[in-house]
Amino acid sequence: MEAILSNASLEPNQTLVSEGLPRMRVFSLTGGVMRLSNLLPDGRRQITGFLYPGDYFGLADDQTYSQTAEAVTPAQLCSFPVKQMDALMERFPKLKDRLFKLTREALSSARESQMMLGRLAPVEKVASFLLLCSRRAEVAGEPIDLLDLPMTRTDIADYLGLTIETVSRSFTKLKSQNLIQLPDPHHVKIVDLRALGEVAGWRA
Repeated sequence: MEAILSNASLEPNQTLVSEGLPRMRVFSLTGGVMRLSNLLPDGRRQITGFLYPGDYFGLADDQTYSQTAEAVTPAQLCSFPVKQMDALMERFPKLKDRLFKLTREALSSARESQMMLGRLAPVEKVASFLLLCSRRAEVAGEPIDLLDLPMTRTDIADYLGLTIETVSRSFTKLKSQNLIQLPDPHHVKIVDLRALGEVAGWRA
């Protein structure tokens, strides 16, 4: 008999599920960071988002997983079989409402991010990405001006629809304008949040 609750640990770059596989379980990330991606018709990878502790994966899918989920850092997850999750939601309406709320928020955030990033110049995209990370840090109760970016520049490029060279140049340009500092490849210090928002075209 399949276990109702299961825990899993992933190493960096290990795949949890692949796009198109039958949806068997719903996952909740309890530690680490993961990336979601789709394979484009020309063979390129499009990263559609990143998961952080507290995020769910597989809730909004139908019969198959709509995205590939891979670990960016060592990651820990718990999961429920889809049938048991459906039964729990029917038994506990408050749980159902909460999960649906999380799903709607995640889908709305993804749409807003992709629409915004799709119409910006490269340096504006990178600035917007940093502001989105800052907003996420604020929700998590973390510093909004010292960002932990465990993903690679390639991941960021595939998320923003840019080349890695363009992403690197954009980071350098923001640094030369004294809007950010780069202590190391995986941390960004935002020096001037307001000015960074102006570059991104964000309204105060």
